[in-house]
Amino acid sequence: MILDRFRLDDRVAIVTGAGRGIGRGIALAFAEAGADVVCAARTVEQIEETAESVRGLGRRALAVPCDVTDLEALAALVDAAMAEFDRLDVLVNNAGGWPPRAALETSARNFEAAFRFNVTSAFELTKLCVPRMVESAGGGAVVNISSRAGGLVQTAFAAYGTAKMALNFLTRNLALEFAPKVRVNAIAVGAVATSALEVVLTSDDIRRQLEENTPMHRIGEVEDIAACALYLASPAASWVTGKIFEVDGGAEAPAFLVPTKPL
Repeated sequence: MILDRFRLDDRVAIVTGAGRGIGRGIALAFAEAGADVVCAARTVEQIEETAESVRGLGRRALAVPCDVTDLEALAALVDAAMAEFDRLDVLVNNAGGWPPRAALETSARNFEAAFRFNVTSAFELTKLCVPRMVESAGGGAVVNISSRAGGLVQTAFAAYGTAKMALNFLTRNLALEFAPKVRVNAIAVGAVATSALEVVLTSDDIRRQLEENTPMHRIGEVEDIAACALYLASPAASWVTGKIFEVDGGAEAPAFLVPTKPL
């Protein structure tokens, strides 16, 4: 049955940023597909809630508090996963984000922090996970959650957009280096209904503009991204690596512009 190729039965996945939004949605989708899930994020209450929901779907779960910008915390996360499950098959680098800020108001420290949160953390955690995948399961899959901000020119996204474009290129590089045992792909996410989007949707007018300028005429749902992540993590995508999947409602241009001061 073709649908069997989308199963993750008895596989183990680490999902960062799993306490809410897209990360939580991916964790639950993986559990529905048969995976055990390591839920990582900074807020203990949120990842415990996600882990409990995973258990409610009949799968095992482990909640591990983790700041992905802390290298020691990343190592501890992988060690905890291996200690609990003795194998690792999938990594989802979902933790990330950065608030919009005009370029001239973005300091070097702010710019570099955006890279550390969105690119360096994914790079370091991937380096930790890939050898464990090969040793324990013979191979695996990495799914990086990127953003369409990394491919669409947008005001006030100099730091975030550049960081996500770097994550896209990192995905392609690592895919070549880790093939054929570990596949590495990314999802360039469009505007999805999460708390992070509310930072940008400051008025009903901006929301209407966003919906009207998106070809599918709606804001994305968490499940839209989770479905793509499940495909990329599963045997259904066994011949797919080094690709950036745009899940964005058909956007080919920014749906709105963040106001910035003119020169």
